[in-house]
Amino acid sequence: MTTEAVTLTPGSTSLPALEALYRESPPVVLDRACRADMARAEAVVERAARGDEAVYGVNTGFGKLASTRISPEETARLQRNLILSHNAGVGPDLPERIVRLMMALKLLSLGRGASGVQWAIVETLERMLAAGVTPSVPAQGSVGASGDLAPLAHLTAVMIGEGRADYRGERLPGGAALQAAGIEPVALRAKEGLAMINGTQCSTALALAGLFDA
Repeated sequence: MTTEAVTLTPGSTSLPALEALYRESPPVVLDRACRADMARAEAVVERAARGDEAVYGVNTGFGKLASTRISPEETARLQRNLILSHNAGVGPDLPERIVRLMMALKLLSLGRGASGVQWAIVETLERMLAAGVTPSVPAQGSVGASGDLAPLAHLTAVMIGEGRADYRGERLPGGAALQAAGIEPVALRAKEGLAMINGTQCSTALALAGLFDA
């Protein structure tokens, strides 16, 4: 593994750069210029979570529970439970380099500043990539409709200290893998669980792998 970090910039990261991430597994960092836009979006979500107006997935339940209001005190638990409830993939695990590519693609998505997540989400993904903490993501379970919900839930579960991960050749509980690598689990805030699983980073990583290996 190369030790030189690769900087990801939304909208300008090339296919050769992504192929290098796929083949060589270097440390990855998101362009720090993304932080200001992310902070502005985060502030919008925080205001919505405290406000009186119902905003889907921020201060309401999901799906048929969209009319159920969630208090500011319960938003963190709602997001955590969303990840745990979708952490239900099946089948053999995806190869580690596919999962690492998923993580890099998620960084690129979050870096656009439209998801409303805290910077700590980015830092946790970066630290996991640098340390070699790779979530165990079952290959089956996504329909790719509103997102690769199950695969991304397995990825996010490790970030919050749940699920399972590979670290230095061992399969460990997610919390134990983070602890061994010296990484603190992230505490999800309003909308962040939704932001993490609404995406096609698994499907995209698989498509890119097919291209790179052709």
